[in-house]
Amino acid sequence: MKIVIIGAGSRSFGRGQIADILQSSELKGHGVVLSFVDTDAAALETMTSLARRIKEQAGTDVTLESTTDRRAALPGADYVITAVARKRYELWEQDYRIPLAYGFRHILGENGGPGAVFHALRSLELILPICHDIESVCPDALLLNFTNPEARVLHAICHLTKVKAAGICHGVFSGLEAISYFLQRPIEELDVVSAGMNHFYYILRVRDRRTGQDLLDELRRRVLEDQSGKVQPLFRKMVEIFGMFTYPSDNHIGEYLSFGSEFSPSKWRYGLESRQLYVQDVPSTRPSLEEYASGQRPLDNYTLRSSGEITVPIICDIEFDRRMWRPAVNVLNSEHYIENLPASGVVEVPAIVDAAGIHPQKVGPLPEAVAALIRTQFTIIELMTEAYRTKSKKLLLQALLLDPVVNNITAAERMLDEMLELQKEFLPAFS
Repeated sequence: MKIVIIGAGSRSFGRGQIADILQSSELKGHGVVLSFVDTDAAALETMTSLARRIKEQAGTDVTLESTTDRRAALPGADYVITAVARKRYELWEQDYRIPLAYGFRHILGENGGPGAVFHALRSLELILPICHDIESVCPDALLLNFTNPEARVLHAICHLTKVKAAGICHGVFSGLEAISYFLQRPIEELDVVSAGMNHFYYILRVRDRRTGQDLLDELRRRVLEDQSGKVQPLFRKMVEIFGMFTYPSDNHIGEYLSFGSEFSPSKWRYGLESRQLYVQDVPSTRPSLEEYASGQRPLDNYTLRSSGEITVPIICDIEFDRRMWRPAVNVLNSEHYIENLPASGVVEVPAIVDAAGIHPQKVGPLPEAVAALIRTQFTIIELMTEAYRTKSKKLLLQALLLDPVVNNITAAERMLDEMLELQKEFLPAFS
């Protein structure tokens, strides 16, 4: 089989996927070709060198390739894994600060809120040309996407291309870890089902695998009684008011809520104001990946640790027909896997994976209040995809005005104009 990683030069995403694939015992002896693609030649060379060292240590027979030309890598691809961005932190800071300067108290500006519109548009400028290449070069390949904003990017892929695609995110595992903590039970002993949208899921079921005992009410009670300081305030309120045990991180779920900023400071955690400044630069104590790639440092847990993602398990499920249950994949809700959400939206649901592919599971309806919150996001995403397709500035404005934190038309119009000018090198032209 052939696996192509586009965005392989990423220090976090690339390293994690490389470590997972090369250390997989199941992929040994199956003629796997692993091809790295990145437009940053220096970053690509670092990751390729690191991969060679991991390959040698793991004793795998996976064949390694690398190129800055994705069309050279794609022929024969069975799986394409994508996580792409340009000027990630610099542009993200604009996504956050500019809307805030216009009075829109959003959180993060990554996957929800007005900042997510521009993040998504930039991602589509990168990911859709990749998809068009997949359509023409390896149309049968399965695209496993990590590029954020996951729900928005995958929606556009599903509606504007013919590529077979699913979105992957480790967010659900944060919820599973929290459930294990609150119930003081190994997660392997529990039957847990969640559904919703990326970073905003609802735990529908928690049962004892052995006895079938329903533990969901007990889980909610323990969250509300917990005094350890581990329960973030917005997460607690979602459990208290909506009965919604969700991603236990306020800055993720708060992106989709009008009241999210009530529980989060306006200080952006990645900005310079969050870091101590010194008269003279203090060198980092963390080794660089270049030191590992060059052999100056022996490989250790920092470089060999698992990504925590389910990319390799899904590939093995398909290749070896394992028919395994996976807790969360992002897919189009085409068969109403979540009963009371639109079929045109992207949902995050459990799936069975076997030789025939990914089979999302029907989970029934979400509680109506939660479904209503998600439907608003679905409408925003629908408008944004259509705005991208038609290059309509009016539809972009409509998408912005539907966002729960946007409460001023004039400010929204001015913000939109400023952002389109500020980031015009990374965005399509709108009229």
